[in-house]
Amino acid sequence: MIESPAPQRARLPVPPRVARFLVLTAVFVCAACGLVYELALVAIGSYLLGDTITQASVVLSVMVFAMGIGSLLSKRFQGSPAVSFAVIEGLLSLVGGLSVLLLYGAFAWFSAYQPALVFLAFVIGVLIGMEIPLLMTLIQRIRRQEASEAVADLFAADYVGGLIGGLAFPFLLLPLLGLPKGALAVGALNAVVGVAVVLWLFRAELSRRAYAGLAAGLVAIVAVLGLAYLYADRFEVDARQAMYRDPIVHAERTAYQEIVLTRSIDGRDVRLFLNGDLQFSTLDEYRYHESLVHPAMAGPHENVLVLGGGDGLALREILAYDDVEAVTLVDLDPAVIELASTEPVITGLNGDSFEDPRVEVVNTDAFQWLRDNRGDFDVIVADLPDGQDVGPSKLYSVEFYSLARHSLADDGRMVVQAGSPFFAPDAYWSVGRSLEEAGLPGTPYNVDVPSFGNWGFYLTSLDGAPELRLPQDAPPLRFLDAALLEAAQVFPRDRREDGDVAASTLMHPRIIAYHQGAWRGY
Repeated sequence: MIESPAPQRARLPVPPRVARFLVLTAVFVCAACGLVYELALVAIGSYLLGDTITQASVVLSVMVFAMGIGSLLSKRFQGSPAVSFAVIEGLLSLVGGLSVLLLYGAFAWFSAYQPALVFLAFVIGVLIGMEIPLLMTLIQRIRRQEASEAVADLFAADYVGGLIGGLAFPFLLLPLLGLPKGALAVGALNAVVGVAVVLWLFRAELSRRAYAGLAAGLVAIVAVLGLAYLYADRFEVDARQAMYRDPIVHAERTAYQEIVLTRSIDGRDVRLFLNGDLQFSTLDEYRYHESLVHPAMAGPHENVLVLGGGDGLALREILAYDDVEAVTLVDLDPAVIELASTEPVITGLNGDSFEDPRVEVVNTDAFQWLRDNRGDFDVIVADLPDGQDVGPSKLYSVEFYSLARHSLADDGRMVVQAGSPFFAPDAYWSVGRSLEEAGLPGTPYNVDVPSFGNWGFYLTSLDGAPELRLPQDAPPLRFLDAALLEAAQVFPRDRREDGDVAASTLMHPRIIAYHQGAWRGY
C-alpha cells in the first residue's frame, strides 16, 4: 500500500500553536460570514416575494448541492492551498457582500430574481464548499496530526462560527445596518480575515508576484465593498422606485415589513404598499372600507375590535356611528400606525381617527392577542394582509377563527376580508371553509374596487350566516346601498365554490398554496 506523502511543513512567523489558533479563528470568522450570506439570500427573498418557505428551500438546497461541488473542485487547488484559499475568500466576500444589491437590482429592473437567486446561491455554495478541504491542508502544514483530530477541530470552529453568524444576523446586523449594508460589512470582514491570514501567516510560501496580487486584490475588494456601502442607500431608492408607477414619497423598512407610500404626479392618487402589496388607493378606498365595515355594524356595535387596519380607514367608518363607545385596534407594526397618524394625506383620509378618545391601539400579533383576550366584542373587523406566506397564513386558519369566536358577543358579528374571489377563488372559498369549521358560518359577498379588482368578504355570527344589510343608523355612504349589497351576494358561475377547497389550519396552511396558484396571467 502506497501512502501519500505528508504535507510539507510551512515556514511560519509564529510558533505552530499560535499559527494553528489563527487559522481556526479564520475558520470561525469565515463560517460566520458564510451563514450570514445564506440568511441574507433567504431574507431578501422573503422581503421581495413574501414566500419564505420556498425561498429558504431553494437557497438551502442549491447551496448544499453547490458545497459538494466545491469540495470536489478543491482537489484541483491542493498544490497551492494558501493562495487558493485567499483567492476563494476574496471571491466569496465580493459575491456574498454584493449579493443583496445584485438580487434587488435583478428584481427591480430585469424581473430575473429567481434565476439570479439560484446563480448566486450556487456560486456562494461552491466557494464555501472549497474552504474546508483547503483549510485541512493548511492546518496539516502547520503541524501534522491525525486526520480525524484535524477534521474535528476544523468543524468545531466552523459550527461555532455558524452559530455566531446565525445569531448576529437578526439581532445585530439587521437592526444596526439593515440587509444591504449588513451583507456588505460582512463581506469586508470576510475579505480582511480570509486574505490577511494568508498574507501574514503563510507569506514565506508566497512569491512576490503572488503576494502583491493578493494584497492588491484585497485592497480592490474592500474598496468595491466600501463604495457599494456608501451608495447602498441611493441604489435602494432607485431600485425601489423602479418597482412603482408613481413617485415614492415615503419608504421605510421596519422589523416586520417594507412600507412605501406613492403619490401620482397630479397628487390625486396616493397609494400605500406593504411589502409591495397595495393596501389602498385614495381614488377608491372608500369602496373597500364601506363594504368591509357597514354590514358588520347592522346590529349591536358599542364595543368594536379591529384586527389589522393600521391605516385607520376602517376606523373612520366605525367612528361615524355616534353610539360606538370603544374601539380596540390590534396591529403588529407600530410604524404603520405612526404613518397613519402623522402623514397629512392619510390623516386627512382617515379623519384623524387615531386621535379619537374612543380608540385604543395595541401593537402586537393578532393571533397572540386573541389567545390572551378575555373580553367580548359586539363587532370584530378582520382587515388583515392576505394569507400568502407563513406569517399571515395563521390569521386565516381554523384556529385563529376559533379564537375570534370566543371573543365575539352572543349577538355579535364578525367580518373578514378574504381576498379576491375572481383572481384567487380557491383562497377566497377556503376562508369560508375555515370560518365554518371554527363555528362561524359566513355570508360571502363581493364588490368591485378598481385598484384591487374584484374583492370579497365574509360576514359571520354565532347564530349562523347573517343577513347582509345596512344598519338603520348608517351614515351617508358614497358607494354602498341596499341594492348593491343584494347584488354583492351573486357570484359568476366560473367563480362559485366548486366543493374541492379545504379549510386552512396551522398544521396545514392550505391557503398559502391556494394563493400561489392565483393571479396567473394578471
